[in-house]
Amino acid sequence: MGVPALFRWLTKKYPKIITPVIEEQPYDIDGVQYPVDTTKPNPNGEEMHNLYLDFNGIVHPCSHPENKPPPANESEMMLEIFKYTDRVVNMVRPRRLLMIAIDGVAPRAKMNQQRARRFRSARDAKEADEKKAEFQTLQRQQSNGQDSSVEQVIQKTWDSNVITPGTPFMFILALSIRYWVQWKLNTDPAWAELKVVISDASVPGEGEHKIMQFIRSQRSDPEYDPNTRHVMYGLDADLIMLGIATHEPHFRVLREDVNVRDAKAKTCRLCGQQGHYAENCRGNAKAKSGDFDEKGTTEELKPFVWLNVPILREYLGAEMFVPGQSFRFDLERALDDWVFMCFFVGNDFLPHLPSLDIHEDGIDKLIAIWRDNIPIMGGYLTCDGNVDLARAQVILQGLAKQEDAIFKRRKEVEDRRERNQKRRDQENAAREERNSKRRRSSPDYSKGGRLDTRAPTGPVETFEATSFPMLDYNAIVNRQTIDKASTSNKSAAAILKEQMLAKKVAEAQNGTNTNADSDNATNGASVGGKRKAELMEDESESGTPGRATPVEKPKFDPNDPPPDTVKLWEEGYADRYYEQKFHVSPNDIEFRHKVARSYVEGLCWVLLYYFQGCPSWTWYYPYHYAPFAADFADLDKMTVKFDKGKPFRPYEQLMGVLPAASNHAIPPAFHPLMTEPDSDIVDFYPEEFDLDANGKKQSWKAIVLLPFIDEKRLLTAMATKYPELTDEEKARNELGKDALLISEKNPLYDDLLQFYSKKPKDSVKLNVRKGHLAGTATKNEDFLPGMDLVGPEENIKLEPVVEDDRSLNVHFTMPPPTHVHKSMLFPGVVLPPPALDQSDLNILRSKARYSGRDFGGAPLYDNTRRDPRDQNRGGRINYAADRAPLNSGGPPPPAYDQNNPFAALLDPRFAPGAGRGPPPPPPPQRYGGQQGYDQGYNNGQAGGYYSNGGDYQNQNQNRGGGQYQSYNNGQHSRYQNGGRGGGDGNQNRGRDDRRGGGGGYNNGYGGGGYNNQGSYGRR
Repeated sequence: MGVPALFRWLTKKYPKIITPVIEEQPYDIDGVQYPVDTTKPNPNGEEMHNLYLDFNGIVHPCSHPENKPPPANESEMMLEIFKYTDRVVNMVRPRRLLMIAIDGVAPRAKMNQQRARRFRSARDAKEADEKKAEFQTLQRQQSNGQDSSVEQVIQKTWDSNVITPGTPFMFILALSIRYWVQWKLNTDPAWAELKVVISDASVPGEGEHKIMQFIRSQRSDPEYDPNTRHVMYGLDADLIMLGIATHEPHFRVLREDVNVRDAKAKTCRLCGQQGHYAENCRGNAKAKSGDFDEKGTTEELKPFVWLNVPILREYLGAEMFVPGQSFRFDLERALDDWVFMCFFVGNDFLPHLPSLDIHEDGIDKLIAIWRDNIPIMGGYLTCDGNVDLARAQVILQGLAKQEDAIFKRRKEVEDRRERNQKRRDQENAAREERNSKRRRSSPDYSKGGRLDTRAPTGPVETFEATSFPMLDYNAIVNRQTIDKASTSNKSAAAILKEQMLAKKVAEAQNGTNTNADSDNATNGASVGGKRKAELMEDESESGTPGRATPVEKPKFDPNDPPPDTVKLWEEGYADRYYEQKFHVSPNDIEFRHKVARSYVEGLCWVLLYYFQGCPSWTWYYPYHYAPFAADFADLDKMTVKFDKGKPFRPYEQLMGVLPAASNHAIPPAFHPLMTEPDSDIVDFYPEEFDLDANGKKQSWKAIVLLPFIDEKRLLTAMATKYPELTDEEKARNELGKDALLISEKNPLYDDLLQFYSKKPKDSVKLNVRKGHLAGTATKNEDFLPGMDLVGPEENIKLEPVVEDDRSLNVHFTMPPPTHVHKSMLFPGVVLPPPALDQSDLNILRSKARYSGRDFGGAPLYDNTRRDPRDQNRGGRINYAADRAPLNSGGPPPPAYDQNNPFAALLDPRFAPGAGRGPPPPPPPQRYGGQQGYDQGYNNGQAGGYYSNGGDYQNQNQNRGGGQYQSYNNGQHSRYQNGGRGGGDGNQNRGRDDRRGGGGGYNNGYGGGGYNNQGSYGRR
């Protein structure tokens, strides 16, 4: 998700959600490296069932790493990808399933962001190539013509834009991953019973959302194990939201620890050596690092951490509970609301609201608004991926109350930060000046035989004496003056650049031109870099550029950002904002509402995308900027519907997101559409584009102002070029299928081997009880068992060579969705033990009453709706809406949310203020514990909701007029729901048929209302 600081913010606010990963490393004996035995128990203390890899999070760091030189070619990249993937799998050790999901064609809403990123990436690559060419020229000039026979080759920066569906690189990547998986199935004993699902770039959808679709499809099967332990690897922060959206209580996110990249290497307490812990120590003698062991060994591998979603659920359960709310607290629904509110702060499909920033506690602010307005809303914001727009209006109205004050406070903080930074810079400059004077006047000589600690201890670098001026009497006497002159001199690179620019200006004034071919004026980055390098080579080394020499100024200078002309902290900022950003009249209020309605559509689209799958492949937000919270009006009158549409084909996405500089990744037939002046869509590929700082100082935060792609124009222009494609190019443009790979020792092997029998079947439905995998398999016509295992390219090969491939490779189809994915825990789930103690919960609840109220906003207080636990009588910001748009003037809201799937099980006679029954139940003490949110024995109106247990068995008892209690009868109860009244006991048994078809909730959650009949029994 587009919130770069979300992971850091979560780990800071909820520290216990992060735990380090215990990783075993291969060891050497007599120069022979022995791999980790992953058949042994997981050193982290818990066996994992399913591992999901958001594979683009592996491809990117392996293809263009930050801390080491990049691979020389794509074959080396594949080997690096194999190595990294193997490390992640060995870390998790999944026992049932491994899913590798590569980004395929994305929805149109995501393509706009991909387009902006790739255009910026191409420009960065062009600048990097120009710097390389400039550096090469400097090296030639400084060598004074020596070794001219040796031509230094500067390799062009690898274009990361090829990591897009439809490119030859992604085609080779898909083949390479299949080759590596088949090799592991034949050689690694830990993979004997592992099922591997590969969804490559030919399958539409983002990698992480293809994983979500797989989890939802497995949950729809009645034989699904609700205690499956999931691990998802990836670098995107939205994996945390997706983990919560699964409503799986055993879910972890695996990622590199970004907070301790430079931390001290792990050290064994037994032998004192680095690189392993005491439990893995083998007592080997310490190897010297250097002649005298003077070089310390450091750990090259970055550490990994678990982000434990169950612990995050505990934190949010305590924070989202509001005492005295008029309806039942449902943790699963509250978690959905929390995910929805995070979308306002940032995501990959919508710009964040101007008044919300995660660095300014934007999420906490929304939670505070949500807590203050729960009594008004009378229910939750969302239900199974659908937004209640009337209640969303209440949240936005609460934010609009404080919007002006937030902007003013932001300006005050920025001004204070700038003043402090300016003061620190002045103090540092004064300190440096004092130190330089002290060094000039009083040199520090060694005294008493002590060594000068300032002397370098490493190897001494020698220089030619002719490179420096001769020291004479004048140089020694006037040392201070010469030092000042030396510090004012510029580097050789700056001098050469000034010479080049000065000559260009002079030639322009004299009407002369350089010897450049006009036909190449529109070429890509490499041609521009070459012309610049040739121009520098022709420069004369004589002469010294003056201070008036023109210097090229960068387009975006972080030290001197463009002025912010909107000035959100001043009156009239809304008029200036729409006039400058949207280019409309300040009086056009209807346009503001139009933008707000489009933004609401986006919020509904994103929520459905996260909880139910892509609602529309063609919808997108048609603006670069977001509206203000005050511009949302009459949301309860809106009706949001989406047309499903169909995804782009790979080449259509390539033409929609890549710039002309990356056309090498596109078939040559389409090149004229991007470069020819008479092309109908040449305006989609500007060579120069603007960046709007939008009040930010970092260039990467600037908004890329590119024209939006017109789908009809794009497809019409491309249709004229399809006949020119070769057969190989046409194959890369086809949509593919998921693949399922297993070894011969897998329980499903005999079932799938029927495809190669005398009477082959067209498809095989997988046995869930046998393989813990629901779905259908079909034969892969491109695969034959028992063949030699060969890599896709000559340089992509693994040892030992497999000459008799004993694995199977078939097409895999997930179970189709039969009902809406419900936000609920399943019967039979066993919750993990609580990780938060009472003190953690007390601290969190105390902070929840004040968090989000300390950045911006005037101190307001409504004593009639005051939190009874709040002891502060002073200025506490209250975000409650001014009016209640829900059932205004009508009867009070119902006691229980009718969208709750268990509302039919609750007492329909209860209503707040009706004089029937005791007050609402007190806040639970612990989540998952003896008196937790999801644990009964709970006394009160609704009783316990969940408890640790296995079978679905309810025993409900009503005692006394109107008041009833729910009891947990042993260890076999999961749902405890109130009875119908009187003193009779009601006991229900049956399986949870989530597929529908005559059982469950009204035949698979379909139709209106919940007619609980069938497998749940009649309520």
